[in-house]
Parts: sequence; structure tokens; C-alpha cells
Amino acid sequence: MAVAGVKTWPGFCRDCLSDAAEAPCPSCGSSRVITHPEIDSLAIAHMDCDAFYAAIEKRDDPSLKDKPLIVGGETRGVVSTACYIARKYGVRSAMPMFQARKLCPQAVIVKPRHSHYSAVARQIRGLMEALTPLVEPLSLDEAYLDLSGTMRIHHRSPARTMAKLAADIEREVNITVSIGLSGNKSLAKLASELDKPRGFAVIGMAEARSFLRDKPIAMMRGAGKLMQARLERDGLTTIGQLQDSDPKGLSVRYGATGLWLHRMANAQDSRRVDPGCEMKSISSETTFNCDLSKLADLESVLWRQAEQVSARAKNHELAGRTVVLKLKTCDFRLRTRSTSLHSPTQLADRIFRTAQDALKREADGTRFRLLGVGLSNLGLAIGADPASLIDVTSDKRAAAERAMDKIRAKFGGEAVGTGRAFKKPRA
Repeated sequence: MAVAGVKTWPGFCRDCLSDAAEAPCPSCGSSRVITHPEIDSLAIAHMDCDAFYAAIEKRDDPSLKDKPLIVGGETRGVVSTACYIARKYGVRSAMPMFQARKLCPQAVIVKPRHSHYSAVARQIRGLMEALTPLVEPLSLDEAYLDLSGTMRIHHRSPARTMAKLAADIEREVNITVSIGLSGNKSLAKLASELDKPRGFAVIGMAEARSFLRDKPIAMMRGAGKLMQARLERDGLTTIGQLQDSDPKGLSVRYGATGLWLHRMANAQDSRRVDPGCEMKSISSETTFNCDLSKLADLESVLWRQAEQVSARAKNHELAGRTVVLKLKTCDFRLRTRSTSLHSPTQLADRIFRTAQDALKREADGTRFRLLGVGLSNLGLAIGADPASLIDVTSDKRAAAERAMDKIRAKFGGEAVGTGRAFKKPRA
């Protein structure tokens, strides 16, 4: 209860959206009340789905609800996503699978279903774009939203609009999201990480510098491990130290990065939410259980990767002008080979054949532990994969692939496949 004579912050209940200055909500009794002095004026949001891949797998298979779940590769693969139960054991994304198994041997492990996750992401994207055209996706499961000026349309503040969006996603998609709200993108992103899962956190502009001051530089998005190590050698470990540093001195020492660090430390982020800032590349890769060296075995893996990349490109209605082959040798040396195309593509057959040419040059008996393929230089798929005046057989393969896409869309992703898809690599 508010104390007489003491000014309370504005706030609302995240469940019923009614005005509430403290928990429990006087209207519905919910404990999920959020208050902040700037909550009615902030309009830049970052929304992040909670353990996205794992959440979808648990949604689709309720028997997994209370079990630690890891989505990822086999023994020598890596963790794509771990549910929050598994994270309590120390399992994290990008962790080697053998390490995750040691930390949580009782975990259920499932292979990722990228095309399925993309379909769910499109559903969520539609809900976001119904609120504002200014949606900037960062990946399948997170995006920035600019809700400036939307109060006249939705008759509620951006904060309440985002709370309703979270509730709509939970009801219609049956997964949870976490939301960060602030006055710029970097602070909104930081806020979304403060209260997970199913969270809603606010960082006001008036408090931003003081809030950041005692935080480690590692918290700043974009300050990588190499930069952190360099800053630490120079005696800079907290954001407050960057705030107190002379920007000219930082520029001399670290170049343009130094100026960027000073701006971010002082909560100065002028970047706009850009709906045209789509993903820059689409890729898929596999770490093998055993090293592979034979071309036929590598081609079998390459085909499955090409299909996954193609499925994501088609789901997002994108096409790429550059095909990238990625290989990692048994001694962890990375090889990347890029091929530019005359016209953009989203077809698995064309991605595969382009990467296959590069693979043939690399498969010289070297043992590889990882293979990946990707599309870059992305754009809308309009005009992609035009008919060939030279290779008639490529047109037939393209038509066959599009026919298979229609069958898969109707009967499911595993309804039909090519002969390549059933070949298993030999150890």
C-alpha cells in the first residue's frame, strides 16, 4: 500500500494491464506488477523468446515439460539451446555436447528442427508487425521494436502494448518471451537480459549512466573477449571507468572502437530500429561424431546442410548471391570458401552444387571435424533462380524441388526427400 504523502511511480499489472502502483494487483491479484518513473514514456523495446528451440520442443511434446532438455548435435556437436532446467546444471548455448552431457547426464537431447522453428518465428513476427512496422529482427527468436507514436493506434502506452504482446504470444504460440524497455536499442537489449525467463525490465534514460556505472565492460554488447582482455591490460574493467575516460584518449588508444565504447558507456546510442536490417546470412553446420575425409561422405552431409539453408531462405522469402562453404580440420584449422553467383538463389540443389565444386577442391584426404554451408549477400527472393538458357536440366531439378516443397508444406517436412538425403556418412 502506498504511504500517504509519498509519490508513487506509475505502473501496471502485466497480466490484466490495469493501473497498479504495487503488487499484488488490486484488480486481479497478480504479483506481476511493474513500476518505473519513465514507464509511460519509453518506446524502444527488445523482445527475446525464452530458450526458443527448447521451448518449442517442450510445447510440442508435453512429456518433456519438467525434464532438462538440450537441443543440439551429437557427442562432438554443440548445444544450440538448453532449457532453463538444464541451465541450472551449467549447460549453455555453444557449449560442446560432450561437456553438456557431463554436466547434465540425465538431459533429453533432441536434434534441431530449423524449418519448424522458422515457421514459429514467422508467426511471432506477424504478431509484432501488427503492432508497429518498425520491427528489426536480430535472429529467429529476438527483435527490436520501436513503438513511438503507437499510443494513438492501440490506446495504450508502448509498455502496456509490449506486455499484451507477451501475453498474446504465450496464449497463441504457447511459449514465453522476455522484454526489455528503454529509450535506445542498447539499453533495451540489456534490460531484456535482466529478468529472464518471462520477464519485463525497464532501464530509464535518467538512470542509465548510474545503472551502468558499476557494471563490468563484458556486459556491453559488442565488446568481445579480445577487446575486454586488451582493456583489462590497460586497467579498464568497469563501464564507469570508460565513462570517466577522455574520449580523445580512448580514440588514440583504440581507434573508432574507443569512441564507440565511450558512447555506449554513457548510454548514447542513436541507432534507429531498422525494419530493413534483416539477417545478413543464413547458414547451417554440423560437427561430426568422427572425422570425415571421403568426398562422398562429406557430400552427403553437405546436401543435408544445403536443404536446411534452403528451407530457412524460403521461409523468410530470401535469396543469396554468395554461397559459403565452411570446413574445420581435425586440428581445428578453419577453411572458408566463397562463391559468387550471377543471380541470387534459395534452391537447395543450386546451393549444394555450388558448394560441392569448392568441396571437391578441399577433399584431398584431409580429415574434417566440421562442415557447414551458408548463403550471404541476402535480399528478397523476387527474381531469384531464373530459368537457365544453357542448362536445361537445372530447370528440371528446380521444378522438382519446388514440387517437393509443396508436398512438404501439405504433409510435413519429412514427407518426401531425395536420394542424397538418405545417405549416411561412413566413419
